[in-house]
Amino acid sequence: MISPHKGKTGLTRLMNAFGYSMAGFRAAYTHEDAFRQEVLLAAILIPLALWLPVGYLGKALMIGSVLLVIMIELLNSAIEATVDRISLENHELAKRAKDIGSAAVLVSLINVFAVWGLVLLA
Repeated sequence: MISPHKGKTGLTRLMNAFGYSMAGFRAAYTHEDAFRQEVLLAAILIPLALWLPVGYLGKALMIGSVLLVIMIELLNSAIEATVDRISLENHELAKRAKDIGSAAVLVSLINVFAVWGLVLLA
């Protein structure tokens, strides 16, 4: 089955895509504790990165590392929702998918510490 929205072009497609993105943000914020915590972390760290006396490249790296956590968490939440939609029973592959998504979030958080540490120590 082909999505009825795939044929949309131009401004209509952009408006639809923006609406879907906002719905995704709302769903993640409403249903995912980790996403809310990471948004709070971003709300603290992004202004801090702008305030700290580091160069523009350092600021960009610091902010980018924080936004990467948000992106990875959104993808992890999508994986978890999809796995749960397919089945709520315990299954080795479902656990593997969720664990791999969680590992991706952990790597992105480690990246924040590494980037911030390197920028601030430079």
